[in-house]
Amino acid sequence: MGIRTGSEVLASFRDDREIWIDGERVKDVTTDPRFRGAAQAMADLYDMQHEPELVERMTFVSPKTDDNVSLSYIEPKSIADLERRRVMVKTWMDATCGMFGRSPDFMNIHVTGFASAASEFAKGGDAYGRNIRGYYEHARENDVSMTHTLVNPQVDRSVPVHEQSKDLAAKIVKETDSGVVIRGARMVATLAAYANDLMVMPSNYLQNEEAAKPYAFGFNVPVNTKGLKIVCRPTAVHLNPASEMDYPLSSRFDETDSMIIFDDVLVPWERVFIYRNVEMCNGLYHRTQAMNQIMHQFCTKNLAKAEFMMGLAFALVRTTKIDVHQHVQGMLSELINFTEFVRACIRAAEADAKPTPFGTVAPDAMPLWTVRMMFPKMFVRMCEIVQLMGAGGLVGVPSYAEMKGDLQADVEKYFQAANADSASRIKLFRLAYDAAVSSFSGRQQLYERFYTGDPVRLAGQHYNFYAKDAYIDRIWGMLDNLEARLDAATAQAAPA
Repeated sequence: MGIRTGSEVLASFRDDREIWIDGERVKDVTTDPRFRGAAQAMADLYDMQHEPELVERMTFVSPKTDDNVSLSYIEPKSIADLERRRVMVKTWMDATCGMFGRSPDFMNIHVTGFASAASEFAKGGDAYGRNIRGYYEHARENDVSMTHTLVNPQVDRSVPVHEQSKDLAAKIVKETDSGVVIRGARMVATLAAYANDLMVMPSNYLQNEEAAKPYAFGFNVPVNTKGLKIVCRPTAVHLNPASEMDYPLSSRFDETDSMIIFDDVLVPWERVFIYRNVEMCNGLYHRTQAMNQIMHQFCTKNLAKAEFMMGLAFALVRTTKIDVHQHVQGMLSELINFTEFVRACIRAAEADAKPTPFGTVAPDAMPLWTVRMMFPKMFVRMCEIVQLMGAGGLVGVPSYAEMKGDLQADVEKYFQAANADSASRIKLFRLAYDAAVSSFSGRQQLYERFYTGDPVRLAGQHYNFYAKDAYIDRIWGMLDNLEARLDAATAQAAPA
């Protein structure tokens, strides 16, 4: 089959999946006003793979068939492969301003990283290694759109999941000849409304106790599986806006986040990758080196996002000519620094890529970890700078619909700026409002803070992973050398 078209992707969403929002079940995400903008954005991404000038950049020939498949599924064997994959990811991310963080390439690279390390899964049983490899090939050859859910519901975060009095987290409740039965819930499944399949993998550390084993699993199921319910948060889309130009980001890129409820969902054995195996769950991303590949993807997303916010600020300040002021230039310099910092870290990770035990090449982790830890703070500051650059103009511009209303003449006269006519200024400032002020922006800022994990725990992991001994030895070596030189000088100066 190979790469799908946008129309094929939209058709695949009409599969009777059970999606709930605002107290009602959604009949069709491709037509519901709360979902159709993002559904179309997904379709546009898939269509890009078929554009003649982009085919080579976006795809490669399947090793199994002669079909073109998404380059996000490539198993990198060289630095050149990493660079080629990064260009593909960046092309999609530029098309969405970096605001569609869970676009399909994220999970494609995710699953590919696991499949390359199928031998690690096989340590729990040969079948599990075959299963993850088989699913990867299925997803690659059918251009599957995936999402995932990793985190247990926030119930009692003071104790491990298997000790919580309210037993709400997804767990294994039964084993049958056909598969395993899952009951409970997981959060936060971003993009679930626009996915074909759901990947359910471990994230939280599990204590190696018998009581924790029902929570120790990994599997994949179609989102329309019987008993699987998707409960979405309220939309960030502004319904019935006077003009589509008023909310150019939120109208297209609200990925939607959701809770997944498993109401005795049967998972076929061939879709099970980890079963009642705590040791396999803990440290899985590190052992498989899948996290290095995933970080390479989302750091590329961060670069596209930083470039977009920087370009937006540049455009804002030029319209009203405030770029002549030094304090403004100082803030714009921050945006340049953020952007070039991310770019440099990505290139460093690629340049220092290393072979894995699985026959692939992985980008160096530490430059990507640095972006992972720093970008959430950077993005919040980017939004603040855009707010400061736009100032009262961000809340002082009207709907773009006024350009065709009864006050058109007045609007054309009074909403212009030094370097922009009224139509251009209103469009630009509405974009800036959506990017830095709106509820969509608030969600983006929260997303960046937490979407790769709890920042406090991540900071601890970052510290523990970092190779510290050489730097500590340098400090002691310097002190010992200084002390030895002082002792020698003292001895030389002493009277005979």
